[in-house]
Amino acid sequence: MKGFSIKTEIEEYTTFEQYAKEAELGADDLVLCGEHTYQKYIEPLQLGVQTLFREKYGKGEPTDIMVDAILDELRGKSYGRIIAIGGGTVIDIAKAVAVAGPEDKVDDLYEKVSGLQSFHPLVIIPTTCGTGSEVTNISVINRISKGVKMGLASDAMLADKAILITNMLDSLPYKIFATSSIDAMVHSAESFLSPNACSTSQLFSKEALKLILISWKKAVEAGGGDAWKAYAADFLKASNWAGIGFGYGGCAAVHACAYPLGSVYHIPHGQSNQLMFQDVMKKYKEIRPEGKINELEAVIAEVLNVTPENALETLYKLMDQVLKKEPLREFGVKESDLPIFARDVIQTQQRLLKNNYVELTEEQVLEVYRAAYLGLFHEAN
Repeated sequence: MKGFSIKTEIEEYTTFEQYAKEAELGADDLVLCGEHTYQKYIEPLQLGVQTLFREKYGKGEPTDIMVDAILDELRGKSYGRIIAIGGGTVIDIAKAVAVAGPEDKVDDLYEKVSGLQSFHPLVIIPTTCGTGSEVTNISVINRISKGVKMGLASDAMLADKAILITNMLDSLPYKIFATSSIDAMVHSAESFLSPNACSTSQLFSKEALKLILISWKKAVEAGGGDAWKAYAADFLKASNWAGIGFGYGGCAAVHACAYPLGSVYHIPHGQSNQLMFQDVMKKYKEIRPEGKINELEAVIAEVLNVTPENALETLYKLMDQVLKKEPLREFGVKESDLPIFARDVIQTQQRLLKNNYVELTEEQVLEVYRAAYLGLFHEAN
């Protein structure tokens, strides 16, 4: 078993201004962010940093076309640190940029993944409370040229520093909070169940899960909506801890099944995870009702004050209060897509499937998709 370690240094601040002063941001730094983030947090400080706005290169989750355009833009430019300020898209792009050589394109990075090296110090500042990727070695890019959404994993992409700044969540819209916090919850649950977890990584996963559930419960009891902002610091920490957990134990079938939904139908990543989570868990319970999943149920039961037997059902109902789950068919997914998705998951997502609680066949993955498509399990509850 590989040893557990955290390469990334984690720092916490209340405001971006505090961090900028401490880090002495300036002309040698390249900031990759959204234009709104720049205008609200960076421009007023007149730091003189170099900037790249992600909107210039495309919308939605990162694609090979988007990343290649950014790499072309940066060729010949001189800069030191890369400061990535944003959600999963910005972070995934920044990781790829940090390991790209002078002439590299995205395809080159996948071809030489085992030999990647970092060319720039990388600092990541998350502006959502879900990805946890500020502490992981994975960048997920939709390779349009290949027709598949794939993870690129290399320790060379681990950030030198992860900066947690509470007020960076101030203007986060509710829908993005909901999908990103669901993503963090799935990270914690999948990495907790992973056969490749160790006792230390499992501790991070467990504590992340507990903190997310506690904070969701408080926010819902306070009336929902923007009530979550009172617990923003806790959601940010939990996302980070979940990132540490899945950075070691890995994510699994929920993420593997979610990827085609984002790639083909552009459903937000966290919401794609929500759409698959219940039916993957049901399949796990059907195949192996006794095992590590009972430990997961016990953790959930303790926080939500229910019996272990009712823990998962209670969690699904709480998730529904955060963001209502709909059948896949409501998102335009066609029934004819499902066998293709199942085949592609088995063929292209073994990096994730090796972390499953139980092994799933292509037919079992198809059954999961069919249940999610029809909404049978959700409607039954």
